[in-house]
Amino acid sequence: MTGFVTQIGEGFAGEGGDAAHINSVLGVRGGPTESAFASALAQPSPGHTPFLVVLKPGLPVKPFTLFVNKATVAGELHGKLTWGAAQAGVAQGVAEAVAAGVIPRELVDELVLIAAVWVSPEARDEEAVYRNNLAATRDALAAGASRSPKIEEVLAARSAPANPYFRTR
Repeated sequence: MTGFVTQIGEGFAGEGGDAAHINSVLGVRGGPTESAFASALAQPSPGHTPFLVVLKPGLPVKPFTLFVNKATVAGELHGKLTWGAAQAGVAQGVAEAVAAGVIPRELVDELVLIAAVWVSPEARDEEAVYRNNLAATRDALAAGASRSPKIEEVLAARSAPANPYFRTR
């Protein structure tokens, strides 16, 4: 497939332990994104087992999406929130991106998506984790499609970096 350029996006939603942070890489099958997808799937590490995102068992989203957890699974509740609520949010976010045209419907069989997903070990609220992962996924995919952020935004913020764990004074 020619003409499609890999899209990289970032999305953050929510607050505290139930917040979601998604990094997305959407690329062409047969290209480097698919190679990274297959390598990650074939080489799990303790606490980090990448898996295909499903809307329900036996129904993976399209484009095929690899869920890669950024936080080591830290116990039963954290695992349940990661594999359950966070995965469901990512699944719905991807499907909604296709429905809205953010990911072109006619390309879903030609693309693969890697979603690197942060679920805090401090997360407790299943519904908040779900909603936040849905929002962060939609935002990451929209950012990738629009090539956000614009360089002017980056340059304007360069002297005062901030994130949920740090801000300059």
